[in-house]
Amino acid sequence: MIDELHDQFPYYGYRKIQAALYHRGIVVNHKRVQRLMNILEIQTLYQEPNTSVPNKLHQHYPYLLHNLLIDHPNQVWAVDITYIKLSVGMVYLFALIDWFSRFIVGWKLAHTMEEDHALEAFRQGLLYGAPDICNADQGSQFAGTAWQEELTENNVRISHDGKGRYQDNIRIERFWRTVKYEDFFLKCYESLIDARRGMDQYMQHYNYCRPHQALDYKRPADLFFNRIDTRNRTWNDLIIGGKNSLKLAPKLSE
Repeated sequence: MIDELHDQFPYYGYRKIQAALYHRGIVVNHKRVQRLMNILEIQTLYQEPNTSVPNKLHQHYPYLLHNLLIDHPNQVWAVDITYIKLSVGMVYLFALIDWFSRFIVGWKLAHTMEEDHALEAFRQGLLYGAPDICNADQGSQFAGTAWQEELTENNVRISHDGKGRYQDNIRIERFWRTVKYEDFFLKCYESLIDARRGMDQYMQHYNYCRPHQALDYKRPADLFFNRIDTRNRTWNDLIIGGKNSLKLAPKLSE
């Protein structure tokens, strides 16, 4: 029963699980719940550390996506950072997602949250073109001079979330949940190198193979490249190669 509750509500701690068991008619001491969770190696998912630390000296921009009709690729990209806990310590995943198609255009997995990693992920994205708008939170990585100059040089308009409004960047927030549940929490990578290799495989899968419910079970690449294959071939077939295969953009580096 504890295992079932954890699968449904992975953010429940042992006291909430004790309460949920009570509501199901099972009276048990919270210490026993905690002990059984340890035996089952169940770990509660807690709120992540705040990776968005603003700098008052940096320039901030208005939120440009309010009531904006986003109806084509490379119209809006969203960028953010999340933390991943490995056995060797914390690492940080930077990623840029195309808002319309959910296609991941650039990413970087690093030991630190420095602005250079965000710039590297953005430059990877430029292999696919440049967006009209790039939206980010007000963290120092996305409000500093280097980031702003990079976007301005590529004629990208800068958009920032409202303070404390994670919904303003909901596309990337949902991607964090997906990548953690479908990859990191299952693979348990032992090192940063292993995690980068796994991420490279997962990003290829996510972009080109994974059906997306919100896209009517199309894949992000279907919408990003505007190529809905009509010859009964899957994106897997196209990636594998052959004289009629789709020529993809260069593979994202680690």
